[in-house]
Amino acid sequence: MKNAWILVPVLFMAISASFVFPQTFNDELQLGIAAYRENRYEQAMQHFEKAVEHNPDNVIAHMYLATACASQYIPGVDTQNNVAIAEKAIARYQEVLDLNSNTDQKINSAKGIAYLYLNLAQWDDAREYYEMVSDLDPNDSEAPYSLGVIDWTQCYQPRMEARARLDIKPDERLNAKKTAQKKLCDELRARNWTVIEDGIDKLDRAIQLRPDYDDAMAYMNLMYRERADLECTDLSAREQDLKTADEWIDKVMAARKANAKKADGPK
Repeated sequence: MKNAWILVPVLFMAISASFVFPQTFNDELQLGIAAYRENRYEQAMQHFEKAVEHNPDNVIAHMYLATACASQYIPGVDTQNNVAIAEKAIARYQEVLDLNSNTDQKINSAKGIAYLYLNLAQWDDAREYYEMVSDLDPNDSEAPYSLGVIDWTQCYQPRMEARARLDIKPDERLNAKKTAQKKLCDELRARNWTVIEDGIDKLDRAIQLRPDYDDAMAYMNLMYRERADLECTDLSAREQDLKTADEWIDKVMAARKANAKKADGPK
């Protein structure tokens, strides 16, 4: 009992100190940064939230908070909790966009939102924010590349599903002389042709901005194969698209070889 009574004043002083000396905005910000650097994202988020409470108009605090939220998201995991984390991060990034943030902060926030929407397979939302990035920074190669990837995804998946319904093999040419296949080809062409053209245009833009962009070249190959599959009545055009697709494969291999050599550095 005697020892217990000795501890009471000590505990009272510790509790009182927490009220007398509350953490300031800078304290919370620095504690959040330290926790983030140690990969303690949940704690970092808590500190950044308190920093935002201290100074709601501080863009940097909002940016750190959004980044801490996004760091907890696991791409490809479709659990309710993981999706909720992504949505929370999106909301935090949107707060940065809504504040008086500078161009770099807007670009990073738009990229963060676009990336999260892309992983959530919310294509139209991802497209909106990647287009925002392109508007803010016309020299950014990642945005047009990502837009090209979205275009290809929106064409490829429905096409393969439609082929499967007619029991057509993935590498089998759609035969315009067969009524069902001709109808499918016409439907796909009406729905996908402009998307394919947009994808080719976006990927071409990405490669212009970054001539060694091997991933963009790889999707260019895939996009031309999408277009070739819709050339049901013009076999010469189909063959030309397939030839162009093969040429892009060669470019991919050359670019990856050159990029690997650059990464190794001078011998």
